[in-house]
Amino acid sequence: MSANRMVWLNGDYIPWENATVHIMSHSFGRGSAIFEVISFHGTGRGPAVFRLQAHIERLFRSAELLEMELPYSKEALCDAVAGTIKRNGLRQGFIKIICFYPEVSFEIIPPESPLSVSVFALDPEQDLGGLGDYFKEGTTVYVSNWRKLDPRTVPIEAKAAANYLNGMVARLEARKNGFKNVIMLDTQGFIAEGGTESAFLVKDGCLLTPSTGTVLKSITRMSILESAREAGIECIEKQLKPELLDSAAEIFLSSTPFKVLPVKQINDRKLPDAPGPVTRQIAELLNAVIGGNDDRFENWLYFVK
Repeated sequence: MSANRMVWLNGDYIPWENATVHIMSHSFGRGSAIFEVISFHGTGRGPAVFRLQAHIERLFRSAELLEMELPYSKEALCDAVAGTIKRNGLRQGFIKIICFYPEVSFEIIPPESPLSVSVFALDPEQDLGGLGDYFKEGTTVYVSNWRKLDPRTVPIEAKAAANYLNGMVARLEARKNGFKNVIMLDTQGFIAEGGTESAFLVKDGCLLTPSTGTVLKSITRMSILESAREAGIECIEKQLKPELLDSAAEIFLSSTPFKVLPVKQINDRKLPDAPGPVTRQIAELLNAVIGGNDDRFENWLYFVK
């Protein structure tokens, strides 16, 4: 990570190395932080944040589900994101908003205080070692033995740090078996999602994805479905049996960093023609949108003045 970055913390810009919290804080010890990861992209009109308002809405929803209090308005947080991008002089990259309890606490119940709010801006090449040509390279996927968190145990709609232990152990299992990524089933045995990604399949030219209820309401997932339908691609959201992974013509994952990540192998099955035609079409659609070259979805972009 670059030590030259500036971080927005509770209304002030501070140096990267000063963005710290005590080890005994509630959010560190109990996993009570909530967060959002957001991408921004270079366009002919300058940097543009992809679906910023939707991300901020989901952040407030996470806080509501966990009975947390955010001390800033949605407009103030949009300004903080834009300001952090400008302060760091970045044209494209990622924003991570982290809201946390900094107070030292032994209790499982969090402190009765508003959350602290931080905004980080990162350049993937300078700060993350680069993402490579992920669309061309594709990925390999292992179907995990770990099941996705059941919505009757915790509010899986909340983008909370503690929930991601679930995806972490599944991804570690996949790596141990020689795979880069993972697909998890839900507790009913249907396809759910990846460790941090949504899952999509293509069957007979139709785009299939698990319905919400047992998966995160991913903003990238939502964007793919909306743009695909606009382009005339048939889309179906429903419970998907894992047997479909053996017969789908195309499979891809989606997330904020990797909008469309083609799957070239799942368990022992190889998909040598990945990315397939539908996967390519959706990737081209999203690339046009985030580059500011599709007027139909211009309202998805929050331009940094």
